[in-house]
Amino acid sequence: MAANGEPPTAPAQSGPIAVYGASGFTGGLIARELRARDAEVILAGRSRGKLEALAAELGGAEVAVTPLDDAAALRELLGPCPVVIACAGPFTLHGEPLLAAAAETGTHYLDTTGEQPFIRLAFERYGRQAEESGAALVSGMGFDYVPGDLIAALTAAEMGPLEEIAIAYHVQGFTPTHGTALSALEIMRGGDAVWNDGAWRAAPNSANGGRWRFPEPVGEQRMLRYPAGEQITVPRHVETARVRTLLNGMAVPPKLTPLVVAATPLLGLAMRTPLRAATGALIRRLPAAPSERARKASRFLVECEARGGGRTRRGRVRGTDVYGLTATSLAHAATICAEPAYDRRGALAPAQAFEPAPFLDALQGFISDHEVDPLP
Repeated sequence: MAANGEPPTAPAQSGPIAVYGASGFTGGLIARELRARDAEVILAGRSRGKLEALAAELGGAEVAVTPLDDAAALRELLGPCPVVIACAGPFTLHGEPLLAAAAETGTHYLDTTGEQPFIRLAFERYGRQAEESGAALVSGMGFDYVPGDLIAALTAAEMGPLEEIAIAYHVQGFTPTHGTALSALEIMRGGDAVWNDGAWRAAPNSANGGRWRFPEPVGEQRMLRYPAGEQITVPRHVETARVRTLLNGMAVPPKLTPLVVAATPLLGLAMRTPLRAATGALIRRLPAAPSERARKASRFLVECEARGGGRTRRGRVRGTDVYGLTATSLAHAATICAEPAYDRRGALAPAQAFEPAPFLDALQGFISDHEVDPLP
């Protein structure tokens, strides 16, 4: 049974879908979701024992042990595959070899990254090659940042040129995996960009995001400026002078948010020192992943505001289980890309690679609803 509660339908695939990093927590969720959809998969990564254990759990699947530092082996892995899903992060440290192999071989590429610099890399370094080879490179296809990018496209529709589009995340009850926490260390190092005055510019040092009034019962919240992927993706399909991306403190009590804002520049400097390695070692001693019960207890609200021409319009996405949504989003995207008729190419934002409203509808079970206010 698929995660949305519907019986599985065998997808029309032009070859197997490779899941690289399948032995990790998120990779395993994606592989299970693909199998629930009766998709043909190849489980790839570096640990044969873990991959074979997952293959046995799934009732049998091809296993490919492929080091990231072996470009020829990566090309061989992708040869029969119309799509590869990359789950092995942090992506700024480990992601580029697989991205490069996909762009070279014409294999559609999807990943789970939340790291903005890596998303920008996909566009700027590999977009042209992907156009020539026929690959669609769609980075940031999990909870970060599919809901935000898609609701931005829907909210901005028919608004004309915008002065600003703002995307605000409110997340409750979230427990990160090791991979998410380690990626957060890379995000904290800085080097992110913001879209301002119609161009990408170096982000300010301040993490102060001001306040955002969400619909009740969430209400007004103190926010942090968040180096989100929408800064890179949204300007590629929405004409806007500025993008603003915000995040609530998540596990931080609201009264402590000003302290986090004040400490962020110092944390960024610290993550460029040996303290980063020590922090990573500490993270690896914590529980590797949240329980299913903890995942299902989490809640999120992503709200978008489009402003321009004297008009303001809002849209929003509500849901639960960040990791479950990520697995379903990647599996659904991969089965679309694996269809023989799929012909989009180049480095793409989620809203360029897939139709926004139907894609959000397909995440039913993790997205409880999505809506856009009428045009003012």
